[in-house]
Amino acid sequence: MHDVATAQVAHPRPVLDKPLMHYGRRTLERLAPGAAPTVFELLRVEPLTPHFGAVLGGVDLTRPITDRLAAELRQALLEWKVVFFRGQHGFTPEHQLALSAVWGRPEINPFFARTGTEGISRLAKDAKAAGNKNIWHSDHSFMANPSLGAVLRAVEVPAAGGDTMWADMAAAYDNLPRDLKARIEDLTAVHDWEASWGALMNDEQKAAFRSTWPQVEHPVVVRHPRSGRRTLYVNEPFTRRITGLSEAENRELLDILVLQARIPEFQVRFRWEPDSIAIWDNIATQHYAVNDYFPQRRVMERIAIAGVPLS
Repeated sequence: MHDVATAQVAHPRPVLDKPLMHYGRRTLERLAPGAAPTVFELLRVEPLTPHFGAVLGGVDLTRPITDRLAAELRQALLEWKVVFFRGQHGFTPEHQLALSAVWGRPEINPFFARTGTEGISRLAKDAKAAGNKNIWHSDHSFMANPSLGAVLRAVEVPAAGGDTMWADMAAAYDNLPRDLKARIEDLTAVHDWEASWGALMNDEQKAAFRSTWPQVEHPVVVRHPRSGRRTLYVNEPFTRRITGLSEAENRELLDILVLQARIPEFQVRFRWEPDSIAIWDNIATQHYAVNDYFPQRRVMERIAIAGVPLS
């Protein structure tokens, strides 16, 4: 006769019984602990989810941005992490520069095509150039001072498809198991551009870029520069390894951490229309450009906002 206890122990675990499995409610907080929601006087706020992402209305961004409006814009982005405007007719590159200046000066991505306006990059995709930003990432994490945020405007959008998604990386951190939070609290990770952008270069081109853009290290868990909220800061294309861990430990840990951006409860999805604008906090979020519109044409223009060292 088989021993019942032994038989129970030997029974194989279900295939889907993984550490990332979670049923029911997740912790989804819009604000940092102790922070109170703002009552906006100039902006109309229409949440896309209860904790993350909102469409803003009530203002015309082609008009001069007053100090009062700038303060509300900064606060709205801090609270919602990604905000959107629709129907901003007549919004020009000059208006885009004025809007991005609410948060800081422009920062150039060395790998993006530029427009005739300094500080603005153009992302144009069509039947000859398919979209290739369809991976969860944080802009410029390969820089010593990664971009604080970005202002993206729709120049030309496909009839269907071409949405962009964002993930709340503060929520991603909040929902990690307690023992995993303790494990990663003081770790740093190496970020680098070569595995992604370098795939399109020859050795000579990579060597030229390497002299200007060496590998950098950032904390795995950063404190947001304004809110102080803990945020998970690793992403699939640019985070190469966690410092001080073996190759096996790196693979196991990074596999868990980068997958956090893919959890739907942490995400918001935006359907682009002509004259739409998105502004996102690049430290608090990751984003993913859905590449489902080929061979239609999609043209966007982006300003990245210069960053600060992360801690």
